[in-house]
Amino acid sequence: MKPNPLVLTLLGAGLALPAAAQKYRTAAGIRLGNPYGITVQQAVASRVTLEGIVGLASREVTGTVLGEYHFGILGRSLNYYLGAGGHLGNNKDTGRFGGFDGIIGIEYKIAFLPIVLSYDFKPSVEINSDDWARFPSALSVRYVIFKQRNKTIGERTRGLFDKVRGR
Repeated sequence: MKPNPLVLTLLGAGLALPAAAQKYRTAAGIRLGNPYGITVQQAVASRVTLEGIVGLASREVTGTVLGEYHFGILGRSLNYYLGAGGHLGNNKDTGRFGGFDGIIGIEYKIAFLPIVLSYDFKPSVEINSDDWARFPSALSVRYVIFKQRNKTIGERTRGLFDKVRGR
C-alpha cells in the first residue's frame, strides 16, 4: 500500500510547531455566521488565547468564552486552533439557556496588514434550550489592536542556553 501524499503533507504540517503561533496580542472584529456577532481574541500565553464572542440572532443573544490553543502551520501567519468553553444566552421565546462549546478553526494573519481572517466550526451542547446541540461555523475578520512584540536575538537565544545549563 502506497502512502497518500496528501495525508503525509497534512501530518507533516501538523507536526511543525513554532515557539509562538500567533503574531498578535489582541484582535477584535466581526463574526459572519449563524449567529452574527462580535469577537475579541486576547493572547494569554504562548500559543494560548481567550476568545469572547457576542452572538446576535433574530430572537436571541449569546455570550461565549473560549480557551484556544494555536498550532503553527508553515510559520506564524497561518495557524490552526482547538479549544473549548461555555456560553450563556437569552431567547425571546424560551428564556435563558447555556451550554458547552468546542471549537476547531484555521486563521491567517495577512502580511503587512493588521487583519486576521479565521474560519471555524463551533459545535455546542445546549442546556435548558429547545435545541440539544448546535453545529455553527463562521468566518471572522479581526483588526489587530496590539501586535506581538518582536524578541531581540538575545531574548531568543537566552532560553536555549538556559536549557543547556539545566536552568
